[in-house]
Amino acid sequence: MQVITWTATIVVVRLLEPSDYGLFAMTQALLTALNFLNGYSFATSLIQAETVDERRIGQVFSLLIVSNALLAMVQFACAPLAADYYGQPLIADMLRVQSLVYISTPLIALPSALLARKLDFRRQAIVNLFTAITGASVSLGLAWLGFGVWALVWAPIAMFWVRGIGLTLLAGGLVKPVFDFRGARDIVTFGTTLTLCQLFWIIQSQSDIVIAGRSFDPHQLGLYSESLFLVLIFTGRFLPPLNEVAFPAFAELHNAGRPIGPAFVAGIGMIMLVAVPFHIGLSLVAGPLVTTFFGPKWLEMIPIVAGLAIVMPLMALQIACAPATNALGRPGIYLATSAAGAVIMPTAYLIGVQGGAMGLVTAWQVAAPVLLLVTLALTLPAIGARAGELLLALLPSFSGSAVMAGAVMAVQPLVEPLPALARLAILGGVGFVVYCGAIRLIWPQLWRDALVKLRRQPATAPAPDGQTTTMPGSSGA
Repeated sequence: MQVITWTATIVVVRLLEPSDYGLFAMTQALLTALNFLNGYSFATSLIQAETVDERRIGQVFSLLIVSNALLAMVQFACAPLAADYYGQPLIADMLRVQSLVYISTPLIALPSALLARKLDFRRQAIVNLFTAITGASVSLGLAWLGFGVWALVWAPIAMFWVRGIGLTLLAGGLVKPVFDFRGARDIVTFGTTLTLCQLFWIIQSQSDIVIAGRSFDPHQLGLYSESLFLVLIFTGRFLPPLNEVAFPAFAELHNAGRPIGPAFVAGIGMIMLVAVPFHIGLSLVAGPLVTTFFGPKWLEMIPIVAGLAIVMPLMALQIACAPATNALGRPGIYLATSAAGAVIMPTAYLIGVQGGAMGLVTAWQVAAPVLLLVTLALTLPAIGARAGELLLALLPSFSGSAVMAGAVMAVQPLVEPLPALARLAILGGVGFVVYCGAIRLIWPQLWRDALVKLRRQPATAPAPDGQTTTMPGSSGA
């Protein structure tokens, strides 16, 4: 899915202008700001609950229908106000069309929760694959035909509807809505708490665009927003599916009376084995990467990408904490960390925006570590994990990435005269080989465990007679 999406994204970026992405980013600020009320959190309550019945499912479906119908009407009515705020009349038309997204949301949220409750992710992945193909086809087709920013508007709408229809069919079709909400207090309480968390997350994640939208022109905002989009590949594209799996898995452990702290630490260690070298490497090769894939119109992105990528492993770690505490039935911890983010990040943006795009980069570099410390201070005691255990789990990824960075920087002067694509290939290849070599040499057991998980085979250890035997609990499920 990611291969399809990113291939289409790179082609569309080269067809469109930075100003198109700047306009689209302006609409996303309002769309995301309202989207926290879309009722997904009510559906999430079905995953965490020990038992559910048809009435409860119907109540959740009704809550989704009501909330999203109201959101569609609110966005349609507020579209002119947003256009006036940004001084861009086209924003109003774009937001009115984007209201169609909300109508499809109940068809996605409820079946996703029901399938996740069964840990059924394989069939969801098939639907997501068709969704990616649809989005890529629509965006490429409209961009190629010269529709400009409307290629960015219609592609997500098509993706939402295809995913909604596909998931609804997989879950057994539409359910009967139940608009009698008696006995649904626990759903509303859990869902409302997560909704507040999402509100704070929206403030944290969208305030930079809202703040910069008044100071930057569409071209400048497009450069910053696309830089952010690029460096958030892992945290925005790969980590959410992992969190979707982690939440019901942690909930199942908790409901079975088993501790989730060891599973959390082990999972974080594996995630960061990918996240840290990916982002450090992205920072090191920002120049040839942007030149090769984005083209000359986007060269001003290079220092922005390089500066933002460095701090993104910390954001990945911070985001990965929420499923563990939510699985305990303690969304208040997620609420507290989200509230902290809604204060720390916008404050930094308000100060940093005075320095332009690079000022916002500095704001990220200062605020993200502070938010991570707050999150870990609240999360680790709740799940029964120690800071020392987490640091040991993170040591391989960070030390291996340091070795990788040293090797790449040593090679950079030698390849500087080469074309951008050649530099990207050589530097990327050197970084990959050195990082894998460092992990395999210094932490051989970790290397073997990672390969076991990738191959989805049981690990083996020498038996007393020299033969091999399966190690219990070592499966990479």
